[in-house]
Amino acid sequence: MKQRFQALMVGIILLLSTTPLLADEAKQAEAQKLVEQATRVVNSFSVDPDLVWFREKVKDAKALLIIPKKLKGAFLVGGSGGSGVLIAQDGETHEWGSPAFYSMGSISLGFQAGASSSEIILMIMSDKAMNGLLTSSFKMGADIKAAAGPVGGGTTARMADIMSYARSKGAFAGMSFDGAVIEARDDLSGAYYGQQVSATDILINNAVSSPHADELRSAVKAITSDN
Repeated sequence: MKQRFQALMVGIILLLSTTPLLADEAKQAEAQKLVEQATRVVNSFSVDPDLVWFREKVKDAKALLIIPKKLKGAFLVGGSGGSGVLIAQDGETHEWGSPAFYSMGSISLGFQAGASSSEIILMIMSDKAMNGLLTSSFKMGADIKAAAGPVGGGTTARMADIMSYARSKGAFAGMSFDGAVIEARDDLSGAYYGQQVSATDILINNAVSSPHADELRSAVKAITSDN
C-alpha cells in the first residue's frame, strides 16, 4: 500500500511539473500559427486588385495590426473577437520589426447576418493610435478614430488614426470599430520569444527577434518596395 501511494505521489508530481511546459508549448504553437496566418493575409492583400490604395499607403503606416481570423456569431450587431499580430515600421530606417501579439474584441458588425469570420488589417496611421496600442489595453472611440480604407477604383479616403480593411468570404465590407477593445497578448509574446517581453520591448526597443517572423516582415516590405 505504501509503495502504491508513493508511486501515485510521484505520478502527480510529474504531471504537475509537465503541465506548465505543455501549456507553454501550446501557446508557442498558437503564436507561430498566427504569424504564419498573418503572412498569408498580407500576401493575399498585396495582390488583391481592389486594394490599390492600401498598397500605396502601407509605407506611411506606423504599424499594421493583422487579425487573420476574427469570429462573429450574432445577427447584425453582436460580440466578436480574434487574435493577431502587430508589426511596426522604424521611422528612420523604414524597416519592419518583429511582431507583438494582440487581441481584438467586442466589435459591432453590420455587413452580413449569421456566424462568419473575417480577415482584418488595421493601418496605424497616427502617433496617438500607436501610443494607445503600447498600453496594455485601449478602447476605440472618441480619442482614436477609425475609418474604412477605400477599395476598388477609389483613390481618396477620409483619413483617420486607423484605416481599416476587413474581408469576409472574399469580399470587402464596412465594419464599425467603435467600442472595440484591443489588448496586448503578453502571454503569446512571451511564449513566442521564450521570455517575458512587453509590446514596447518588441515594437519600440527591438529587444527580441525571431527568424520565424522573417517571412512576415518580408511580405510587408515587398509591398512598400513595389510602390
